Amino acid sequence: QVQLVESGGRSVQAGGSLRLSCVGSGVNLAAYSLAWFRGAPGKEREFVAARRLSGGHTYYADSVKGRFTISRDNMKNTVYLEMNSLEPEDTAVYYCAAGVPILSAVRTTGGYRHWGQGTQVTVSS
Repeated sequence: QVQLVESGGRSVQAGGSLRLSCVGSGVNLAAYSLAWFRGAPGKEREFVAARRLSGGHTYYADSVKGRFTISRDNMKNTVYLEMNSLEPEDTAVYYCAAGVPILSAVRTTGGYRHWGQGTQVTVSS
């Protein structure tokens, strides 16, 4: 059974930093492009960052560019999201995702097959 499990979310003050982790089980994440999305439960998810399998290129939402970094550790079957200079607008549930999206679908939820359950990040001013 494929599972993606996020961790690292918590409450933090504005300007602070967090590192989210997403560990895969029953799936080899090295064979997938990986991404992070965010949103409220039951609501449409917003693209945050992605790292494509092909070429290792990274993509970021304009709202997080320069502050967030996506990385992967294939040995640990894990994808990370390093978040710095956090703002209250970053408050959301963060979801990791794995898939094989074509280039035009990298920033869309439809490009990803496997999803985690999410981890809550709350940024207070």
